[in-house]
Amino acid sequence: MMMPMVSGPNFQISNTLVAPAPHLEYTSSTGSTLTELITNAQEAMELYILGALEDGQTLPTPTSIRSLPCTDTTYPTLVQTDIDLAKNSKSVKKTLTIPAWLNDRALAKGINFSQLLQEALVEKTM
Repeated sequence: MMMPMVSGPNFQISNTLVAPAPHLEYTSSTGSTLTELITNAQEAMELYILGALEDGQTLPTPTSIRSLPCTDTTYPTLVQTDIDLAKNSKSVKKTLTIPAWLNDRALAKGINFSQLLQEALVEKTM
């Protein structure tokens, strides 16, 4: 998942960068370097998204990077995160039936059935 954020210096805290996420309510990130800022922003996004999904909320549509409110000292930043849907959430066991030939092909390609099902369900339900 990729979300745009506005990055730039925080003049109230010296030597700190800040990146608010305008489409994720009450979500922002800080860091002393750009790498730290992006890492923290990824974690903030993951926590927000996992919490929203667990609460049965729909995820907001990301703000267009072109419409982010930038100034002379800020710039738009795209932050990408891969959400581990099992992380910090309760999992349930599901049993499914697929054709034997499909199972054989998937195993030969090293496909993780659980991960694939999670990704497909997220795509269908968002």
